[in-house]
Amino acid sequence: MSSRIEQLIDEMEEYIENCKPKFMSNTDIIVNKEEIDELLRELRMKTPDEIKRYQKIISNKEAILQDARDKAEALINEATVHTNELINEHEIMQQAYAQANEVVTMATAQAQEILDNAIMEANAVRSAAVQYMDDMLIHLENVITASTQSATSNYESLVGSLNQYRDIIQSNRRELHPVEDLETVILDDSDSGPDVIS
Repeated sequence: MSSRIEQLIDEMEEYIENCKPKFMSNTDIIVNKEEIDELLRELRMKTPDEIKRYQKIISNKEAILQDARDKAEALINEATVHTNELINEHEIMQQAYAQANEVVTMATAQAQEILDNAIMEANAVRSAAVQYMDDMLIHLENVITASTQSATSNYESLVGSLNQYRDIIQSNRRELHPVEDLETVILDDSDSGPDVIS
């Protein structure tokens, strides 16, 4: 079952896919600021809840281990009671010792198996929770990186356009005042007298 964070990311991706492209652009889109802000707001609100949920799953590891310890202790207590009963019967003393040792050995092995299984299960649950959160954060990081790259590309495109316009303006100004015309004006004025060029 997918989490609300996954649903929100899917909604954001679907929303972005359905946005109209900006006029004369293949990369820019027009977004409704209120709608995207609402999705981001809900994503921020849900993220702590998801993290708490996985922390709770991880904390259950201790409960699983305690349950395994309790079962192991109960088995050992039962084996000890059984051993004491066998020992109290003098006519079967040797058999009692053998059976008692066998019961204790089996109980200890079962207890160890329960503990090992509980530890493996708890570690598997923790690893799955950590992997899931890491996957979600990678996906969120990719979305943010793509948005940042898009914004950077748009900024560089704007700066490039402004530089082109500046170059055109400078070119037009040079055409208005060519260097050759300026030298001609200076020479004509020097022939006509000591007038100052204004």
